[in-house]
Amino acid sequence: MSGIIGSKINIRGSGKIAKLGTDGQVLTSAGAGLSAAFEDLAAGISWQAVETGATMTAVAGNGYWIDTTSNACTITLPASASNGDTIIFADYARNWGTNGIVIDSNGLNYQGDDDTFDVEYTTNGQAVKIVYSDATKGWIPITDEVVVDAPSKTGLNGIFGFGNSGSLVSITNLVSNTGVVATDTSGVGTARESLAATQYGEDKGIFGFGEDASAVSGVTNLVSNTGVVATDVSAVGTARYGPAACSYGEDKGIFGFGNTKPTKVSTSNLVSNTGVVATDTSGVGTARYLLAACEYGDDKGIFGYGDSGSNVSLTNLVSNTGVVATDTTGVGTARNNLAACSYGGDKGIFGYGNDGTTAVSTTNLVSNTGVVATDTTGVGTARYALAACEYDGDKGIFGFKSSGGVGAMTNLVSNTGVVATDTTGVGTARGYLAACSYN
Repeated sequence: MSGIIGSKINIRGSGKIAKLGTDGQVLTSAGAGLSAAFEDLAAGISWQAVETGATMTAVAGNGYWIDTTSNACTITLPASASNGDTIIFADYARNWGTNGIVIDSNGLNYQGDDDTFDVEYTTNGQAVKIVYSDATKGWIPITDEVVVDAPSKTGLNGIFGFGNSGSLVSITNLVSNTGVVATDTSGVGTARESLAATQYGEDKGIFGFGEDASAVSGVTNLVSNTGVVATDVSAVGTARYGPAACSYGEDKGIFGFGNTKPTKVSTSNLVSNTGVVATDTSGVGTARYLLAACEYGDDKGIFGYGDSGSNVSLTNLVSNTGVVATDTTGVGTARNNLAACSYGGDKGIFGYGNDGTTAVSTTNLVSNTGVVATDTTGVGTARYALAACEYDGDKGIFGFKSSGGVGAMTNLVSNTGVVATDTTGVGTARGYLAACSYN
């Protein structure tokens, strides 16, 4: 096959799908995506197990969840078909924009075009229903809409908390969904530094671990969906400082790595969607501390950089079930005491840190498949021991510092991963703090 069919016939209005009668009049309308109209059309379909292969052969009467997280998929249609034969394909992981599907019509026509054309669908969240008509027009897509009503993070807020201002503190600073940092909120819980934080439950957060005035800690503090920090929850798992944390699976979190003083570890602890921290999971990857982590691909995570005895730039991916992978060779400047956050809805960014000689403002973007890019020239004050979090669902913020004295300045990250110049600091200047999102 060669070429690409570019014509798709959809009738839309005000975000609706219109179902037409034989004389063109509108019979029904429903919301975009898997609407009532789509559900009516899908009646009688036998849905199959999730398909993850690079190739597959479709059978009339079936519906297929196509997961292209790891690879694109070429789908071969039946070699013969009868009027009314129906097949549905749906983007299981909302990843067709990265790895799409190609439909091979296997000798039959597709929307009137012969089998010399490729039929490609390359939009995240798409659902395609095709029905066979006759030899002239062949397979016709009755619905090829994008599922727009996926969970939205629009309006997401953030919170910076704890740290060292010259003494240990537990104060917090809320971040609005426009990236504005609020003045101090009185501290709750044990004051400590070199802790980590992550979102969980899609709208809440958790601070955990660190070092208090006397020892390394494993205590955690939950953050409500209004940004209220709770009192200490007793430690679960190995007490340590300098870990990192990120969300995974869309509603869960993970703390990983750290230093038990004096031992560096790669231990991880999963956080359920109700904020319950699990016991230790044996470490995978190079033991280190003072690293960073963020979400990518909407449901996966990545740990990166840190101090393993010397600075490293290696990374470890986290699957959407919370499994930490072995080391990926490092990209970019090796450094510790950096920060990371998500941006663009499905990508991430590592930024700032200490390269062993000096503070830097270098950043490294993370693609929606977890690939770390080479260094981007730094913007804003070079510093380390800062924190970062996502806000408004597709943007990020780096904030605070410990380099040449403590600071409270922030740098916003656009939804395309561009870091802005310094914003004057608000709140108590400090370093070695943590940050996460909530809503």
